[in-house]
Amino acid sequence: MHWKTEDWHTAGEPFRMVLDVPTEGATVAARRVAAMTGPADAVRRFLCLEPRGHDDMYGGFITPPDDDGADFGVLFWHKDGFSTACGHGTMALGAWAVRTGRVAAPDDGEAIVTIDVPSGRVQARVQRSGGRTTGVVFRNVESRVLATGLALSTSRGEVEVDLVFGGAVYATLPASSVGLAVTPADTAELIRIGREIKWALNGHPAAQLADDRLSGVYGTILFDDLGRTLDGPRQRNVTVFADGEVDRSPCGSGTAARVALLAHSGELGEGEVLTHDSIIGTRFHGRIAERTDAGVVPEVVGAAYRVGACEFELDPADPLAAGFSLR
Repeated sequence: MHWKTEDWHTAGEPFRMVLDVPTEGATVAARRVAAMTGPADAVRRFLCLEPRGHDDMYGGFITPPDDDGADFGVLFWHKDGFSTACGHGTMALGAWAVRTGRVAAPDDGEAIVTIDVPSGRVQARVQRSGGRTTGVVFRNVESRVLATGLALSTSRGEVEVDLVFGGAVYATLPASSVGLAVTPADTAELIRIGREIKWALNGHPAAQLADDRLSGVYGTILFDDLGRTLDGPRQRNVTVFADGEVDRSPCGSGTAARVALLAHSGELGEGEVLTHDSIIGTRFHGRIAERTDAGVVPEVVGAAYRVGACEFELDPADPLAAGFSLR
């Protein structure tokens, strides 16, 4: 086994890109289903888990698009499997596509990179100035509120949780409602309660979507309300996704879900911007690009940076080909 990768990060969250991994299916959504139990899953484990990765690693396999309307497709993955959406990964892919010349870009202006992901077709609008990429706008699929005020008994007391779709289903609640704050010091407890809430609501009827491949709670967003700026609300969040992974960034698709919820409640108005900080202090900005009958199309603005290129190989005698996780 021998794989070349290119590693990036978006606001601190890793994204490992891999070319030439064989996947099967007529669409990216179908490829994801096949990959879950096919040979691609072994590659995911090999590149994601220790000793070649870690429990909070994230990445994606580049695939053909569903049709000529997109530049390419991607299967997003993490330590527990394949996800349906990834905003930080989409931003990294947009910057990568421009850097490598896969998508032509002006020295000044914008290049639009269109990507098929399991939840639909998204865009990375790559901002350019003086021949350099200065930021990426992630334009997500339609995002919408699924349920609000769900009463839930937890190990940290009674809480109310909202369910929102932002390319994946998120449970979201104030961190203060479970006696915590979004700070590195509370990380272990944020992970624990985030996992608890995810699994408690995973089978909730509101989390079951028409396309069953998108059903179930992907992650829990715990947030601190930091008031308002002149442009709109400011919040700090941590997204605990999959089974206990912590997003170091403010979470791209999670920010999209928060935009949908705040638009629904009226806390984020037309022309306003959500300033969304992460647990490590990095930042995205979210806004309503357009309203739909069911919700909104969010745009999330951030920046991605190349970390380096890697070449991985498997010694035939290595007993840890499948990798391991301590979480």
